[in-house]
Amino acid sequence: MKRLLTLLLALGLLGSTTPVMAAESSALGGEGNDVVVTTDVAQAAPIPAWAYKELADGYALGLFGDEIYTQHNKTVTQEQLDKITGVVADKLALLGVEQRSSAGSFVLDTTRGGVLNALYMEVLPYAFPGVDVGPVDFMRSMKVVRGDNTGLALDRPCTLMEAAAFADRLILNLYDQQNAGSLGLLWKAEGNGNTLYLLGSIHTDRNNLYPFHKQLRDIITNSELAAFELDFNSQEGIDEFSAMQIYSDGTTLKDHISAELYQEVIEALAPLGMPEAQVAQFKPWALANSFTALSMLDETSSDNAMAIDLYINAKAANAGIQIEGVETYAFQGSIFENLSAEYQENYLASTLAMYQGIDAAEGLTAAEKAELEAALKEQDAMVDRWMDQWKTRDTQGFAKDYPKDDIQSNTTDELNAKLFEGRDPNMIAWADRYLKQEGSHTGLMTVGAGHMIGKTGIVQGLKDLGYTVEAVPVP
Repeated sequence: MKRLLTLLLALGLLGSTTPVMAAESSALGGEGNDVVVTTDVAQAAPIPAWAYKELADGYALGLFGDEIYTQHNKTVTQEQLDKITGVVADKLALLGVEQRSSAGSFVLDTTRGGVLNALYMEVLPYAFPGVDVGPVDFMRSMKVVRGDNTGLALDRPCTLMEAAAFADRLILNLYDQQNAGSLGLLWKAEGNGNTLYLLGSIHTDRNNLYPFHKQLRDIITNSELAAFELDFNSQEGIDEFSAMQIYSDGTTLKDHISAELYQEVIEALAPLGMPEAQVAQFKPWALANSFTALSMLDETSSDNAMAIDLYINAKAANAGIQIEGVETYAFQGSIFENLSAEYQENYLASTLAMYQGIDAAEGLTAAEKAELEAALKEQDAMVDRWMDQWKTRDTQGFAKDYPKDDIQSNTTDELNAKLFEGRDPNMIAWADRYLKQEGSHTGLMTVGAGHMIGKTGIVQGLKDLGYTVEAVPVP
């Protein structure tokens, strides 16, 4: 059962390997207006340039999903509006602002004015400064609504993109007003006139991770370059990684694991809409990684479960910032591809147990069941601690809690050895090259938080090379 805990190390060591929510067009726009002409054509027009800066946060917060690509310029439905206001209500409740009695009668419909009224109704129960001026004036004071040269167009039908943008701006501005939001495990390295921010990622979405604090959002969007373990925008790399996950030798999953485990995997994935023929194509390690990711999610995850590094990539890409990968998809795939057949099967069995939880445990003795239950509880507690440390920028707490140095010196686990071996030095070398370049440049390097800490980590490695590296002060 110890493997249930050691497998969690991957959350702080491996890049996410899922495509990112980014605008499909490469044209970039500034602040602009926020009016979209409503249309009912089957194929939606390109997402307007003014909305690019709303996409990453809107998706991460769960204000919309992939339907934004085809429905962004259609009138928001009541169901979509209810979802949007529900997200706003949940996020504002987390701020801990003093509650008060609120009263007001406003027209709630799917016009732009009606949507603003609906959002205002979620703000009224709290003692935010200036909230009593009324919906339109309050929303204008918060820079939620901008309109265009003809005015605010309050009577015009509100598009899905407009409604989501209003909600996104409202959440972010109120969090900024309260100095709130996730801070991240963030360090700053300086040398030769260059600055490189070092952000340690935990590759999941949990513990009400979003929104990020303004300080962190500004560091992302003000960087000239954003580096990640992988270039998430490389379709060639994504295709290569996808091909590595699937059997190409004529065999299927059934030929590589026990019949019992095979059936358990098929039954576990059926409720997610994956038929047996599809599941059978995948190798054990690919399915194990999926079960690990799924098991980390809970009721505190957003609807889209957007991992930290994917959000940052989307935020940077939509701002026109250069993206670079420190490692390759082929390299990360080889970490799993080269695991022994026996280890891959055990890895799949362990992560399936993590995903299914104690209620699905069958055929175990009372002692084994108690051990599994304790391991699962410790897993949840550990991830919760890491996420809270990430949100509050408790770099020292995370370094003490994440057992990197102990694992490196004592591990006999195949996967843990591969997760650490040789990777930190390569990342240190990349950061060193960035800091050595001529001129004055500012960049952001986002890799697994496990790579930042410890005796062999990036922070210590850059210090050993003579750079100044310090945790970024909490605002």
